[in-house]
Amino acid sequence: MTAFSRFTPLAESLPPTVPFVGPETQERARGAKFIARLGANESGFGPAPSVIAAITREAGLSWRYGDPENHDLRMALGDHLGLAPERVVVGEGIDGLLGLIVRLIVEPGTPVVTSLGAYPTFNFHVTGFGGRLVTVPYRNDREDLDALLEAVRRENAALVYLSNPDNPMGTWHSAEAVVEFAKALPETTLLALDEAYGETAPAEALPAIAALSDMPNVLRFRTFSKAYGLAGQRVGYVFGVEETVSRFHRVRNHFGVNRLGQAAALAALQDQSWLDHVVSQVTASRDRIASIAQGHGFAPIASATNFVTIDCGRDAAYAKAILDGLVSRGVFIRMPGVAPLNRCIRISTGPEAEIGIFEETLSDVVKELG
Repeated sequence: MTAFSRFTPLAESLPPTVPFVGPETQERARGAKFIARLGANESGFGPAPSVIAAITREAGLSWRYGDPENHDLRMALGDHLGLAPERVVVGEGIDGLLGLIVRLIVEPGTPVVTSLGAYPTFNFHVTGFGGRLVTVPYRNDREDLDALLEAVRRENAALVYLSNPDNPMGTWHSAEAVVEFAKALPETTLLALDEAYGETAPAEALPAIAALSDMPNVLRFRTFSKAYGLAGQRVGYVFGVEETVSRFHRVRNHFGVNRLGQAAALAALQDQSWLDHVVSQVTASRDRIASIAQGHGFAPIASATNFVTIDCGRDAAYAKAILDGLVSRGVFIRMPGVAPLNRCIRISTGPEAEIGIFEETLSDVVKELG
């Protein structure tokens, strides 16, 4: 049967792809559950007990819509950041908010700059609105700030994306370097600064809030999906100059953040002691993964995130063979998608039981591959 005939030409030109194939999709394909889930950079350490209690208390009111203004959460985030709540917008994770900023800026043909191999969901949104992606390669496994700036100027780009710390490599730039980059951009280029992994980064990696807070062309994106352990609730936020941030209200889904997600995020923000506990667990798990990698002669790349990217020391085919071997044995991991980053595999931090499974299974795979 043919499809409906009046989809836009842009929609018809898009490939039927998604940025990531989820672990559940892979489980259905392989006919078995994963025994270790170490590929999506979720927090296997879970949300705080106080957060679970808040969700439980709110569950009986699930028949009600969530507050379309996300008022209580925005007020709390404003206090947390030292900003007026009018400078904060809450959305369905960073992914949803990236989609909105692309919608607000990108028209067919609009040049947008990012790094080759960086977060693919951003590219997915840009392509979906007809933008023209301009990519620059990583340099020494880090996003190349000089090359990004040069591309912005050359292409007169309306939007540039930078994740700091970076996904998929886990590397980072200093706060000083990020501020210098932001201030060097043309005023007509908006910086989408993705700080999803900020809670697990060293303090010197994150610019002070005040360092960028008065720049109309800078938006900083953060999430409750990583260190706070709420990936399944889909709650993120963006902050910047009020006049820039206010544009989100013109296009956002006002009931997009569900009631339980709002309650969970508010409780998580109020329980900073649990966040400290998780960060210490992440640090220990990163060290453990790095040690496992080194035991096989691989090179773990220093990470400021909740994952470790491991240089397998050969080519992409070898890294893919390791990934396939692990997945076939029930260990879910991922790897970067483009050269030369795809000589690596990427392992999320997690509970010791799952890291132990990874360690044992990796030994079997490496031995089999020779």
